Amino acid sequence: MARARASAKAKAKKKTVNRKADRELVITRTLDASRAAVFRAWTDPRQLAQWWGPEGFTAPTCNLDLRVGGAWRTCMRSPDGNEMWVGGVYREIESPERLVFTWAWDGDDGNPGHESLVTAIFKVSGGRTQLRVAHRLLESKKSRDLHKQGWGSTLNALATYLTSISSR
Repeated sequence: MARARASAKAKAKKKTVNRKADRELVITRTLDASRAAVFRAWTDPRQLAQWWGPEGFTAPTCNLDLRVGGAWRTCMRSPDGNEMWVGGVYREIESPERLVFTWAWDGDDGNPGHESLVTAIFKVSGGRTQLRVAHRLLESKKSRDLHKQGWGSTLNALATYLTSISSR
């Protein structure tokens, strides 16, 4: 009987671990720009508006109150004109090394939905910048997979933007 309970607890723990992994996303990119330039691209609303969102999207609104406890909110407009609003609150700002902020999509009623957490870490890597984006506490595996596509495309847009400003 004790062995059966121990086995059941082990299975329950494994399911918990799997569920947690289903709700986390980590993406690492190496970018051809200085750490300071990459950090500025994330924290200057004029720059953020130039690259934020998946490729083909625009960001007509980027409001950032860049301080711990300050709110951020952006609108991402798809190529067909649909607008998606997302925002949150800055939890940590360590320039130019780290940003931590909450993330919540607006629901159909205009109120924030499920809140998740994003950590962006900026490391110097041989004259380039290694960017690690960890998005945790996502609502589901499906949400994780959608965010993986979105973040992948968004980081492609960031790389393109950084290349464009370095050639000016």
